[in-house]
Amino acid sequence: MSSGDDGNSAYGRKPFKRSKAHFADRITADARDGWPVEPGRYRLVVSRACPWASRALISRRLLGLEDALPSAVTDPIQDDRSWRFTLDPDGRDPVLGIRFLSEAYDRRETGYPGGVSVPAIVDVPSGKLVTNDYQQITLDLATQWTALHRDGAPDLYPRVLRDEIDTVLAEVYEDVNNGVYRAGFAAEQEAYEVACAGLFRRLDLLSRRLTGQRYLVGDTITEADIRLFTTLVRFDAVYHGHFKCNLWKLSENPVLWAYARDLYQTPGFGDTVDFDHIKRHYYQVHTGINPTGIVPLGPDLSGWRTPHHRERLGGRPFGEGTPPGPVPAAEEVPARGRP
Repeated sequence: MSSGDDGNSAYGRKPFKRSKAHFADRITADARDGWPVEPGRYRLVVSRACPWASRALISRRLLGLEDALPSAVTDPIQDDRSWRFTLDPDGRDPVLGIRFLSEAYDRRETGYPGGVSVPAIVDVPSGKLVTNDYQQITLDLATQWTALHRDGAPDLYPRVLRDEIDTVLAEVYEDVNNGVYRAGFAAEQEAYEVACAGLFRRLDLLSRRLTGQRYLVGDTITEADIRLFTTLVRFDAVYHGHFKCNLWKLSENPVLWAYARDLYQTPGFGDTVDFDHIKRHYYQVHTGINPTGIVPLGPDLSGWRTPHHRERLGGRPFGEGTPPGPVPAAEEVPARGRP
């Protein structure tokens, strides 16, 4: 989620098109790109408002990588200098010592012309950006950081299911994850209608798929569930109204609403969600869509904690593993961001 992809510069006459990650280096066990997996060396920079960054937060927590890969949380409100560390004392990240994420980008490539996006992983010793490849980061956390996973960590990208997971990921990305943006930033009626219709067509197919099974692929939580969840959890709060994805609310679809609540109530999912950051970011940053910057009072979020009854479908959330432990005190979502 960058100032280019998710801000007002995306609001124009051209169809919305998400930029590819420009910095696609990988942090791997064999250091093939020059970046070895190493505890404490890197800093994961996220916005809790951003669905792409939220994937990384969920994966990191499920896998128990909080100590190995410390995180920095930006202010949900960007300005023209990019994501800001104004939530930290003196407005600087206490580890990187920078005020804006763009500084880490500049240290990697001076004059980089693209947007400054999260999630981003920064090399602490050099202060340089390593990667902003939002599609690959979580896959590498699951497969390359295994030596640093907690005991009982789930397999989020099991080898025997990867082909099926990849197919689901591609469909969900095109029609759902990115579909809400193509609808929300559409500048012409036809483009909006095509994106919105495609979104709800895919949601209907996913609802049918999830009617008889608890998770998207197999009987455990995988990368596919993480990527769908981060869009669903924002649906009624912002996409339904702000992005005009309003054929129906998530809470009006019995299957998807129960599925989303099941995941929200699973340790590692809901405890990373900050509805305050989500709502303030979308409604206050996208002035091309919401010029007044007014943040709506609704919707009522209390339903996220109501029983879902999805356990009747069976499934083992963590496979042979166990739930993650308590949220580290420094990473707890403030009360105003929780239902």
